[in-house]
Amino acid sequence: MIKDHPIFLESIRFIRSNLIDNNFNYLENKVLERLVHTSGDFHIQTLLEFSEGACEKAVKSLKKGAPILTDTDMAAAAIKSMAKNTNGNAVVSAKKWFDDKNLSGLTKTAYGIEKGWIELSSKYSGIQSPIIVIGSSPTALVNLLEILKNSKQIPSLIIGMPVGFIGVRQSKKKLLNTNYPNIIIHSTRGGAAMAAAAVNALLRETF
Repeated sequence: MIKDHPIFLESIRFIRSNLIDNNFNYLENKVLERLVHTSGDFHIQTLLEFSEGACEKAVKSLKKGAPILTDTDMAAAAIKSMAKNTNGNAVVSAKKWFDDKNLSGLTKTAYGIEKGWIELSSKYSGIQSPIIVIGSSPTALVNLLEILKNSKQIPSLIIGMPVGFIGVRQSKKKLLNTNYPNIIIHSTRGGAAMAAAAVNALLRETF
């Protein structure tokens, strides 16, 4: 059971009262509220996009035990407490696979996400496909989308929120052009805290 601090609850009430009208459903608005709370920026509302049914699919998968694979330790750390206090989903960072010296020309994070996806999708194949959380590395997102072309499984959800200027917009556009369940923040905005906040909003709906 999560006991929210009164200041957090007051913040959420303030956010709700100041959001502009939108066509988001209940779960999508929960994600939006957490993202605005995390960023302190109402402009996020104009940059946020969901594929159809993405949040509903993700909550259903989380309830069935889907693991969560992140591109950074920071994102993993921000999710682990919420996961522990809600549905108990495993949370693993791509760094777990960094020790391999053969990166096949990839960045460490892209390699870690690839190996993590292969291992976790196999390990949890009888349960639910992993949720992939990208809050930093556009190369990890692009490489993930490439390997998924030959994968028998697809992620339960892809959080596409890499931050920065080089390759970031392109990686998000690539995700947007797929049929995979996804949540995207357009532009150069994003980051580990934002990506984790989106997942935490969905985890809160699993209990």
